[in-house]
Amino acid sequence: MGEASKVVPIDKLSVVITLILAFVFLHEQFTVKSLIGCLLIGMGTLFMVL
Repeated sequence: MGEASKVVPIDKLSVVITLILAFVFLHEQFTVKSLIGCLLIGMGTLFMVL
């Protein structure tokens, strides 16, 4: 068990990590939509940490 403020950002970054791994290992195509979503999730996670 951890504090929610420390656990939630890690959970949210799993989506970004999954997209990056799919691009690197599975050669998935990044669309503009997925890139914008990835950036927004990443920025939101950073905002939550601060």
